[in-house]
Parts: sequence; structure tokens; C-alpha cells
Amino acid sequence: MNDTVDPLDTLNARLAAGEADALGDCYRANAALVRGYLRRFVQEQELDDVVQIVFGEAWRSRHRFDPSRSLAAWLLGIAHKRAVDHLRARRPPTLPLEAVPDTHAHDGPAADDRLAMRDELHAAMARLPRAQRQAIELAYYGEFTQREIAERLRVPLGTVKARTTRGLHRLSVLLSRPAS
Repeated sequence: MNDTVDPLDTLNARLAAGEADALGDCYRANAALVRGYLRRFVQEQELDDVVQIVFGEAWRSRHRFDPSRSLAAWLLGIAHKRAVDHLRARRPPTLPLEAVPDTHAHDGPAADDRLAMRDELHAAMARLPRAQRQAIELAYYGEFTQREIAERLRVPLGTVKARTTRGLHRLSVLLSRPAS
């Protein structure tokens, strides 16, 4: 009979029970693992903040942790959710289509073609109903999700999906017609 107690089992039980020093021990035992996982998703300068958020959430939700399960897997589950939240919260800088300058310095026919396509897209977008144009602009130029667009416009999610689908279909029809 083996009378030794696995230190991880006791850490799991201590964390689930809310013992005051269990979080520090949990951090020392698992921070490198969590940090290594998050490094794939989070920029280095933001890594410490997200690691802290993960362990803070682990402490706050310790009552949901089953000490008979893997503590590392549970922490990585939390880390994954926080990494996704972190990535969703980051908005890459975008430039509105109207802010693209007309250039007089041409680099040949390719630049002329790009300018012509841009002008054609502007004209086609202008012909869309306002609601469809707004949904497409927020999705493609503002890089909002459909759920975020629904919240921003205060309309049901299905309405945003329908407006986007109809608008994109209408754009494809307008852009496939020869210029008049």
C-alpha cells in the first residue's frame, strides 16, 4: 500500500477549498505552462496581464473546479477563453475607404486598374440601400462581427445577417454589369 500523497492532488483540493496560499502555489506550479500556451496568441508586452487575468479568474471560479480533474487542463481552458477575449478586443487599425487618397503617381496599368475598381466599388456601394451599405461597411471596413453590428445598430442579429447577405448579393450584381 502506498501512503504517499501526490502534491498535485493536495494542491487541487486546496485550491478548490479556497485555502489562502493555494493560488500562489498554483501559480508557481503552472505559470510557465499557461505563459507558454498564451505566447502563441498574445503579444509579449501583453502576456503578463493576460496570465494575471487567467489566475485571477481561476481563483474567482475555484468553486467550479473539480479537484479530481487535471488542474493544468482547467487552467489552459481558462487561458484559451481569455486569449480569445483578448484577441477579439484588439482592433487592428483600419482606414476608411474614403480616406484612401487619389494618387497621381502611377505605377503603370495595374495602378489604373486598382483605381478603376475602387471607383466602381464606391459607385456600387452608393447604390445600395442605406441599411445594407451600413452593415457591409461595419463588417468589412470596421471589422465588426455580426453580433457587434447588431448591438451597435440595436437590431436583431438575423436582421444584420439578412442585410449583409442581400447587400453582398446586390453588390455582386452591380459589379458584374458593364459600366454604363
